Parts: sequence; structure tokens; C-alpha cells
Amino acid sequence: MDENLTLHDLIKIFKERLLLILLITFLAILVAAGISFYLLTPVYETSTQILVNQNRDTSSSIDNLNIETDLQLINTYSVIIKSPVILDKVIERMNLPLSAKELNNKIAVDSSEDSQVFNLTVKYEDPQTAVGIANTTAQVFQTEIQTLMDVNNVSILTPAVLDSEEGPVFPNSILNMLMAAVVGLVLGSGIALLLSYLDNTLKNEEDVKKLLDIPVVGTISPIIEKEKTTFVAPVVLKRKEV
Repeated sequence: MDENLTLHDLIKIFKERLLLILLITFLAILVAAGISFYLLTPVYETSTQILVNQNRDTSSSIDNLNIETDLQLINTYSVIIKSPVILDKVIERMNLPLSAKELNNKIAVDSSEDSQVFNLTVKYEDPQTAVGIANTTAQVFQTEIQTLMDVNNVSILTPAVLDSEEGPVFPNSILNMLMAAVVGLVLGSGIALLLSYLDNTLKNEEDVKKLLDIPVVGTISPIIEKEKTTFVAPVVLKRKEV
């Protein structure tokens, strides 16, 4: 195979090895689908919204001060809600087979800028358990924060609910199969190029011209042998006279 490949040569190679490329791509998609549907454990996600809101006075200046205080407290609350002080009580209440550190890895807290609401998101293998963890964590936090910081400015705005129509967030089977198709195409194309590179046989006069760098002045057409016919002489039987 010539090392200086043109676009025409590549297209020709891919056409000749198209079946191989498609077969490798199909196998890659099949493997990705099998892993996504049968080997990977699905993970479900749910969330609850928690509002940080102090009692307001009629004074506008005091009201603005309280809002600013609540916004600053959200960062502190985001740390406290994932601490063992809260999570250990959640594990005990729900009888979870997890440690506080393991449960911490399944919980995420985020908030929008200048918002008094922050979201508690839980990812777990069972959707019903995920909803229970989210709501129980919010309830325990709402109770314990009154003792920890001597405040009463936390309320559950939107509890987590079980949605039977919502599927798992992991694995993304469609995305995995699409990525596998791309990998299969690249791998199949690479194997096709490698096989063509290792193929040193001369298939036509163009290969001879490239190899010897001389013009081809003529070709010998294949000789087709005609089917030979066998002549069978007739046999004459003479009648013996008595």
C-alpha cells in the first residue's frame, strides 16, 4: 500500500472495507447497550427546595438587612446540612446502610445568586429512597438548625416527590450508544486502513505501475478454457450366425 494516500484512495479503501467498518460499529453499539442496560446500576435524582427567611419588621432598612443576612447564612447552611450532625440522624431515622461520608457523596447543595432558596439534590439507586433521603434531610435540618444556631428562619418550600414517569439520570443509554457508534466508526476505519497497509498483493496494472514506477504497455487477458467435449464411438454389436 502506498504511504501517500489521496482522498480517492481513502474512499476506495473505505468502500472495500465497508462491511467490516459497519460490523465493528454495530458490535460497539451492542456492547454499549448491554453495559448500559444490564451492567450499570441506574441512579435516580430528586430534589427539595429550602427557604431561608427571617421574620420581617415593618421597617424597610431592617428588612433589607435581614435579607442580606439570610443570603450570607445560605453558605453556612450548605455546609451544615451535609455535616455528620445532620446526616447521622437521617441515617438513623431511615435505617440506611450507609455511613455519613457515603451519604454525603450522594447529596449536593446549590443556590442561585441573590436567592434565599437553595436546592438539596439527592442521587440514589432507588427512586423512592432518594425522595425519602431528600425530605428527611430537609426536615432534620429544619429542626436541628434551631438548636445549632438559635434561629428559626428555615422552611421547606418544595418537598421532593416521587415521579413514576421520570427515568434514571445515569446511565444515559442513548448517549452511550452514540459515543460507541463514533468509537466503532473510528476503530473500524483504522482497522480498514491497517489491513490495506499490510496488504502487499498486486491486484491490477495500477498497483504494478506504482510499485515499479514504469508505464504499463500491455496486459494479458485471462485465458478462458473451453469445455472439452469427449467423442464416444458407437458400439456395434454383430449378431452371431448359428
